Amino acid sequence: MEENLIEGRNPVTEAFRAGKTVDRLYVLDGCKDGAILTIKREAAKTGTVIKYVDKERLDHMSETGHHQGVIAVIAAYKYSEVSDILKRAEEKGEDPFVIILDGIEDPHNLGAIIRTADQAGAHGVIIREDRAVGLNASVARASAGAINYLPVAKVKNISRTIEDLKEKGLWFVCADAGGTLMYDLNLTGPIGLVIGNEGSGVSRLVSEKCDMTASIPMKGEIDSLNASVACGVLCYEIVRRRMKG
Repeated sequence: MEENLIEGRNPVTEAFRAGKTVDRLYVLDGCKDGAILTIKREAAKTGTVIKYVDKERLDHMSETGHHQGVIAVIAAYKYSEVSDILKRAEEKGEDPFVIILDGIEDPHNLGAIIRTADQAGAHGVIIREDRAVGLNASVARASAGAINYLPVAKVKNISRTIEDLKEKGLWFVCADAGGTLMYDLNLTGPIGLVIGNEGSGVSRLVSEKCDMTASIPMKGEIDSLNASVACGVLCYEIVRRRMKG
């Protein structure tokens, strides 16, 4: 696997106690002995997502062959807070420009989006805690170094995060093929761009929180773009509006 793994009960316990950022915790389903319960308590303190899997899955993931029923996936890079993203905009004297990803699963897509976001002048990216890829080594490579400069925050609830940011003055637009043509929308001012999962798009609960839905003109025989490409197109439409303003 192209991720940072910590395997075994003592190493995983110490990783939590040392304050390492654990993206996901894989635990042998049905295992309830004391060491595993201790690890689960440590995971609960930090809100780490726990995946219960069978021994075959753990054996396949394991690089050491000694997982002892537990493997932790450690983030390759440190996450920021949403407040750090807003502070970055404030320090630059700019209206906030935030990209929110609702369930991006492909590390190459996430890396490409982080790279584009950095070049387009976005102040940060917000990703979902569960059912989404985290900041692993593949993401870092695909970002071409942008991951070192652009804040990425991880949140439990995208809908609630949008509500919180709305209270701070942001408007939100989500990408959807059935939306209004992007050229016909007001994409100026403090804005959040929401990009959905590669297959299912933006979830209904999240899209209902958005103020606008934007579509990209499609002239070909297929009706969709790769998530990172769609993000790039919409990012630079926002950049164009900002430059005109």
